[in-house]
Amino acid sequence: MSTAKKTRPAKRPPPAHPGAARQDERIHEMLRVDHAGEYGAVRIYAGQRAVFRSLSQKGELNESLARMEAEEREHLDRFNTILNERHVRPTALSPFWHVAGYALGAATALMGEKAAHACTVAVEEVIDDHYAGQIRELEKLGEKEKPLTDTIAKFREEEIAHRDEALSKGAKEMPGYPLLSGAIKAACRFAIRASEKV
Repeated sequence: MSTAKKTRPAKRPPPAHPGAARQDERIHEMLRVDHAGEYGAVRIYAGQRAVFRSLSQKGELNESLARMEAEEREHLDRFNTILNERHVRPTALSPFWHVAGYALGAATALMGEKAAHACTVAVEEVIDDHYAGQIRELEKLGEKEKPLTDTIAKFREEEIAHRDEALSKGAKEMPGYPLLSGAIKAACRFAIRASEKV
């Protein structure tokens, strides 16, 4: 008869700092949604530019859209790097945003130049608020997250510049502006909530 004592598996110790684990998860959520948002923005501009090219509308409008798309792509590339460095998975909704962003860009471009600018204003107003909230959260963490805070603050300034440029080009003169703007903002807010978690 065996006299060996049965041993129970050791219990896993609780996390040393549950608050730190939650803080890390919150930053992962921020990065996930920021990456998704910049990806969606690139796709919106791609859709708009495709329509305006097909309509043979060139010159200043396409140059402006190309420049803003390039800036959004820089933001996306930076978030790609940060996600890799911090081992954060991107949102599982990326294939949906790939299609939805392009469709939104194309649809607003088909409605005309002012509708395309109205889309930019609506999206950037939501992003301005979103990034401002993240900056407030990150500033509470002090020096530890200062590089990320500075990155988001820089990107926020560029998004505000996109909004201001679109406003200067008559975005609010589009017939039905409040309705279109409200619908796009609601969709953006939904996308933010979904992309943080999924």
